[in-house]
Amino acid sequence: MIVVLTGGTGGAKFVDGLRQVVSDQQLTLVVNTGDDLEWWGLYVSPDLDSITYVLAGLLSKERGWGVKGDTFFCLQAMRDLAEPIWFNVGDRDLAVHLLRSKLLTAGKTLSEATQEITAKMGVQARILPMSNSRVETRVDTPAGELSFQEYFVQRWYQDPVNSVRFAGASDAEPAPGVIEAITSASAVILAPSNPITSIGPILAVPGIREALRLTKAQIVAVSPIVGDKAVTGPAGILMAAQGLPASIAGVAKAYEDFLDVLIIDNSDQAAAKKLARPGLRVYCTNSIMERPDDRTNLAKAVMSALSTKSDAYAATERQ
Repeated sequence: MIVVLTGGTGGAKFVDGLRQVVSDQQLTLVVNTGDDLEWWGLYVSPDLDSITYVLAGLLSKERGWGVKGDTFFCLQAMRDLAEPIWFNVGDRDLAVHLLRSKLLTAGKTLSEATQEITAKMGVQARILPMSNSRVETRVDTPAGELSFQEYFVQRWYQDPVNSVRFAGASDAEPAPGVIEAITSASAVILAPSNPITSIGPILAVPGIREALRLTKAQIVAVSPIVGDKAVTGPAGILMAAQGLPASIAGVAKAYEDFLDVLIIDNSDQAAAKKLARPGLRVYCTNSIMERPDDRTNLAKAVMSALSTKSDAYAATERQ
């Protein structure tokens, strides 16, 4: 079994490539829920939805979120009713939020609701929220503390960032199956997701980081940073706010207590040589996922790196 820690659009793209290389039945996805929010009275879990839609073949590749070919009639109607519409929700996407909210109101946990939704959508992989407890990513800015969605979607991540915290994390517990999946995995992959706001909330849940340190599985992370910039989004800004350099060195530092292999882009080969330390291998490939083939080739490179036992710096050319 391969366990993937994931969140955000980069994580969804990577999972889309990985499922071309590894069967869905071999995958367990531990998904960030720090971005979750209440919207129009409904419980919305953007990262759980994106991973579900990818595995159900429904994710909009044009937007990177939501359902492909979706309509937005409800959004338009809510605008006419003078309700907030800064968080875009499509009509078929809305149906999932309605069902999840119904299940939660009936007393189901987020894990149980996720299992029911994914089964109804024909997903064969196992999708686990990081916790059934509410953990909320909060971004401190000069304008005040914002939820991640307010910072990222409503305000287009234009505010300077002082710091990031994960409200509720210290009292949370890993969702059922998360620790067992990590400790029994044949490999653990950290997707090319934002280390602070996509992977960070997962690691903040007590017990998960310790499980990563203790597992016998190899752990590989794919860097979302190329050069000194994030491939997409504010990862570089948020890393700097948390005292990490916006570079592959910052990614390695964020995961240093459990990481075995770091996958980086070919353009960072020179910087890779400076990361050499006992127990860490750095593997270079094309990590920019512009086309579907790029996603699959990156997944193949990750699987190849996992099977490479040498401690030496390694490089591969994109096929």
